[in-house]
Amino acid sequence: MAEIIDIANPIRTQAILNQYGLRAKKKFGQNFLTDLSVLHGIVDAAEITADDYVIEIGPGIGALTEQLARAAKQVLAFEIDPQMVKVLADTLHPYDNVKVVEQDILKVDLPQMIADEFGTGARVKVVANLPYYITTPILMQLLRANIAWDNIVVMMQREVADRLNAAVGTKAYGVLTLTVAYFAQAKLAIQVPAAAFNPAPNVDSAVVKLTPLTPATVVAQPERLFGVVKGSFSHRRKSLWNNMLQTYGKDAPVKEKITNALTAAGIAPSVRAERLDLAEFTTLYLALRAEGLTQ
Repeated sequence: MAEIIDIANPIRTQAILNQYGLRAKKKFGQNFLTDLSVLHGIVDAAEITADDYVIEIGPGIGALTEQLARAAKQVLAFEIDPQMVKVLADTLHPYDNVKVVEQDILKVDLPQMIADEFGTGARVKVVANLPYYITTPILMQLLRANIAWDNIVVMMQREVADRLNAAVGTKAYGVLTLTVAYFAQAKLAIQVPAAAFNPAPNVDSAVVKLTPLTPATVVAQPERLFGVVKGSFSHRRKSLWNNMLQTYGKDAPVKEKITNALTAAGIAPSVRAERLDLAEFTTLYLALRAEGLTQ
């Protein structure tokens, strides 16, 4: 039996690209990872075992998919590019525990798909090299889906990874940090240089591990909470008070309600949004709702 050369081997990657006349498509955010140590690090970060069901997003030519197939029980990969789906039928043919679905992950009924493929109640891990131009929408869909995720390990632009993992008061801390923090704990797992890809992107990348959690205070409509957060960060250099006036209005009755809400939440009007953590924003949201300024 001929030795199987890893898809991620730079020589084999180039051979596959040449064989199929492939070029990375900017519209799909394609870059092909050719560093095996990074791929092994991703599998290790996700703690993949032979009992695990894994969803992959954007398998490309199958470099990461192959490593997942070797470690997991079953892999369900979503690929939007029909040309890549045909390539994957070839590159992944040695693995009978992989199914490639030609669909846009943002348009998939994930809970139903998981139930159909893995069985009702299956705990699932997500591993993906996300297209950088739609990283945030995909993350939000995954985190908000009614699915028992075990963990989510995703590669993204380093700048976005820093925002997910940012500390209160730092430049990177903001709306995305707080939105993700409601659903999961984010941890930087691997830093990935541009040279690990073919072709090399213009930015460095990073792998982030998200461990789902139940927020300390669960709100019935979290999107309303995120709306308050977004409004509070509308002008980062302005005080919370000024941003709230811009959001809710400046007439006397509204100012009184804002004052009452801030007092009830124990938050100084002069503070900037970047100084508040998720718990404080949640308290503020509930106080604003009690004053009738939000639902």
